[in-house]
Formats: sequence, structure tokens, C-alpha cells
Amino acid sequence: MTLKTILATDCGSTTTKAILIEYLNGEYRLTQRGEAPTTVEAPFEDVTRGVLNAVMEIEELSGRTIIEDDQVISPSNGTTGVDIYISTSSAGGGLQMMVAGVVKTMSGESAERAALGAGSIVMDIIASNDGRLPHEKIKRIRDLRPDMILLSGGIDGGTVSHVVELAEILAAANPQPRLGQEYKLPVIYAGNNKAQDQIRETLGDMVDLDIVDNIRPVLEKENLEPSRDKIHDLFMEHVMQQAPGYKKLMSWTDAPIMPTPGAVGSLIEMIAEKEDITVVGVDIGGATTDIFSVFQGKFNRTVSANLGMSYSICNVLAESGLDNVLRWVPFDIDRKELTNRIGNKMIRPTTVPQSLEELFIEQSIAREALRLSFKQHKEFAVGLKGIQKERTISDAFEQSTSGESLVNMMDLDLLVGSGGVLSHAPRREQSAKMLIDSFMPEGVTQLAVDSIFMMPQLGVLAHVDKEEFKDESRKAALEVFHKDCLIRLGTCINPVGRSKPGDIVLNAELTMPDGRILEQELIKDKIVRIEVPYEPVKAILRPGKNMDIGAGPGQEIATDIYGGTVGLIFDGRDRPISIPSDPLKRLEALRSWSSALNEYPE
Repeated sequence: MTLKTILATDCGSTTTKAILIEYLNGEYRLTQRGEAPTTVEAPFEDVTRGVLNAVMEIEELSGRTIIEDDQVISPSNGTTGVDIYISTSSAGGGLQMMVAGVVKTMSGESAERAALGAGSIVMDIIASNDGRLPHEKIKRIRDLRPDMILLSGGIDGGTVSHVVELAEILAAANPQPRLGQEYKLPVIYAGNNKAQDQIRETLGDMVDLDIVDNIRPVLEKENLEPSRDKIHDLFMEHVMQQAPGYKKLMSWTDAPIMPTPGAVGSLIEMIAEKEDITVVGVDIGGATTDIFSVFQGKFNRTVSANLGMSYSICNVLAESGLDNVLRWVPFDIDRKELTNRIGNKMIRPTTVPQSLEELFIEQSIAREALRLSFKQHKEFAVGLKGIQKERTISDAFEQSTSGESLVNMMDLDLLVGSGGVLSHAPRREQSAKMLIDSFMPEGVTQLAVDSIFMMPQLGVLAHVDKEEFKDESRKAALEVFHKDCLIRLGTCINPVGRSKPGDIVLNAELTMPDGRILEQELIKDKIVRIEVPYEPVKAILRPGKNMDIGAGPGQEIATDIYGGTVGLIFDGRDRPISIPSDPLKRLEALRSWSSALNEYPE
């Protein structure tokens, strides 16, 4: 069934965004967008008011009547109604969870991956071996008051005593839900199937218990889907029901309302699978930074709950240190003045930079927030722990206790940025430079930003379960993602390896879309930009003697690379990027890199 019109909304903590997608000339395109303040708090206390206000903006722009008698008109007929209406939400602070596992680095981390993948913020991990005494764990559970708890532990058929002990700690804590006092706290058990009866006996009367398949049925395998699906269901049933006006909103939608980060994650997972590529996506907000990745077919999401650009901006400064922020600021500034300016942003979180100096400072902080969030993500996105692997002699000398990070920047195909500081930067060159400076891609990597932050709506659109809409809604989500959502910035080309100042680290032979052949030389510590639209450029890349562009040291590669609104960016800086500590040399380096990209034109 062809869908002629699709309405999608995202109820954020401050803004509700609505988009209208229409089937025009044989393809799905975004035609209108509207936004309004979210109305989940006093004086309105009804989330649907904000939705109606955002949709009214679309009605005015499109001339289409969508709402009548406080109801979405469906199906569409001429210039009236829509065929399908869907929504995501993070209003009311999103989904806050605690997870519990027998071994912190095994079942505990698997449970954390399941919870994060479903779009929640993980407040704490309780584990048998976390070093806390039982009364400390009980106090922690009572103090945090999560929306939901995920309990896991043990392989199927294994020892039951440890996971039952965790259930007893939960029972002793008798946790109360954060929202709504009339119902019991949802607890999902996804552990050893042999312990199910004892878990029912311990927790059954006290909490709203759901039992799903084990997250780690055997040591070598993770099974996160059943837990993730159950978290989504319970989020709708318990957490959303408590927020004012959600019952009414749920009665309007054609698919369950998803937590905003869960929807973004499912879209990134689908893109990686559909196109068989490795992807890293980031959403940098006012209070948190979410990072999503798919490497070796495995999806991971992390939430840096204390790293953001407004409410959490002082946490970024505290965690990175003033010197790390200062190294990106391309003008002389007194350390005290820099601290004060950052403090002002936290006091007035909704302000936007009013001068070029303020923009420099905001984008310098963004680099550190992104760098720190990605560092946390790499530490979390690891292979399964507790599995025996064949070890070489060199492995035996590595004293690493954790699994190996799945994140390999040389394998990365696509880096996507979203969130105000990246999506709404005054120039796309600034977005590209922030992504390169903070994520430090290696080899050949495409860069893109979400134009107006519509990935959440497209994520839920891609997962509509109604049989008659299933194929078309997925098709619509993919078409709009590529044609209207993603702004292709271009490609970053970075050879990695040992080199000395003045060395030529790469020679490139480029066959341009118009047939011209360009020879490009890249010198260590320099950046070169070539303006090319989003079209394929045939490239032969010859790295310097000790340099690697993806095929090994000194090995050339022939491949198609794509331009974009910024173009091809040849980056000759080291990984990690080294910035001179001498103030004059630092400013000279920053200004030279900035001018190569035309980042802040005079």
C-alpha cells in the first residue's frame, strides 16, 4: 500500500518537532516541518498541546487539514488528513533504568548494552562483585528511584545462588517508581532460566515482574533483542502512561511511541545493515551526548549523561580540564574569562553565541564533549568478556582485563553528526571540522550531519509493525534519510603512521566528475580541501613510506571517494592530533587549519 502522507513528531524535553512526508513524483520527500515548545509541565501538563501547536504550523505551511476535534484525521483524502501518524519522545527526562548482573564485566555489561540499546539512561549497575556491601546496594536502589530495573546473571542451566541473592537485595530495597505511586515498579528478569521459579517467588508480589530469554544464554553469545523489546513495551505501558497527556497521544499514533534515542539507534542499525557499512552516529544535546556505532555487525550505544552543551557544559570543562578546551580556542583569552563565559552558558542554557568569539568557545567545548563521549563509547563497545580466545605470545604480555574495543577508525565508512551545535553550525565547514577534530577518523571516511534532527522520526517510521504499511514505511524512512535528512559534508582522507615535519604523507591522483585529472600532495600537519559536490571521484591514494591509508603501510589503494557541501578534506595531522603547546605556534597551527577549510571566513 502506497502511503501518500506521513506525519511524524518528536516530543523532546524542550521542543516538540513535527515533519510531513509526502509521496511526490514516485518518491518520498520531506515537504514541511513545524515546531513548538513541549507542554509536559505546568501550566499545560498535557503533551498533546505541544504536538497540536507543532502540527498547526505544518497545516498553515501546507494548506492541509490534519487535526479536527483534537484528533488526527486518517486516512488522507485530497488535502485532508494523513495516512499514518507516528511519534517518539524523550519528554519527562527520558527512560531511567538500573541494571543488575552477577559479574559486572559480563552479565552486568550485557544488561547495560540491552538497556542503552533500548534508549534508556543507565543510572547504575549493581553486581555481586561490585565491592559494595548489601546495605549499600539497598540504599543505592532506594535513593535512585529508577523507572525500571533489568536483572540478569548466569548462563542457562548454571548456578542460581548469585542471581537469587541479587533478587533478594532488590526485594529488601522495595524500590518505589519515580512517576505514579499507584502501580508497582517494572522489573525484567533476563538471566539463568533455571532460576526463574525462585525469582518469581522472591519478587513476584512486590514488583511488576516480566521474564524474558536470558541475555547471556551461553558465555559466547549475547541475546539482547527480547530484553530490548520488553523495555520498549514497558516504557509505553508504565513510564509514558504517567506523563500528562500521553494516553491521548498513544490513542492517535499508528505505532508505539519510542524513546527518542532508541529510535535514532534503530535507524543507524538499519542503515548499517542495509548498506553493509560501518557507522558512527552522535547526537550532542544540552544535557547528554549519545553515541551509536555499528562495527563488525554489532550495534552499541552509550549515553554520556554529564556531557552536554548547555545544562552540562560545566561538567565538560571539569572532566576535560581547562587546558584541553583552551587548546582549540583560536585567539588569546585569559583563563578566568574563559571559565566565566562557560559558566554563563550554564546559567542561561538556551542562549546562542552572539559574537564570533563566543562561537569559537562554544565549538571548542563541543570538541571536548564529543572527544570524551567517544572515548567512553570505545571503552564500552567491546567484544564479549569471559570468552577464551587463542592468545599469541604478544597478547600474554598485555595486562588488559576487558574485551577488545570493536571500534576501529580505519574501518569506519560513515560518521554522522546531529544535535544543535553540529546541525545548526553557521557553516557546514565548522561541522566537518568539529567531527574530524573530535573523532579523528583514519583512512577514508564519509562525513554527514542530520539537517534538522529528524533521525528519531525516521527511526520509528522504519519500524511500523502494521502489515499494510510495513514495506512502504521502511522505504519512506530510507528515501527521506538519504534525500532530505543527511547533508553530505564530504570525505576525510587521513594517512596514519610515523612521519617527520615536512614529509609528504600522501600523493593522490583524482579523476574528477568532469574528467579532469588532479594530482594532490599532502604534507605532514597540513590540511588541504578540494571543493567537489556529492559525486564519485575516482582516486588512487599512495601513502608515504611508513603511512597507512587502509591497505597497510606504504600500500596504495584505488577507490571511489565522494565530495559534498564541504568537499574532499585531506588531513595530514597525526592521530591523536597533536597541537603545539607554545601559545604562538598553537594559534598559528589552528589558524592555518581553519583557513585551509575556510571555516571562519574573514
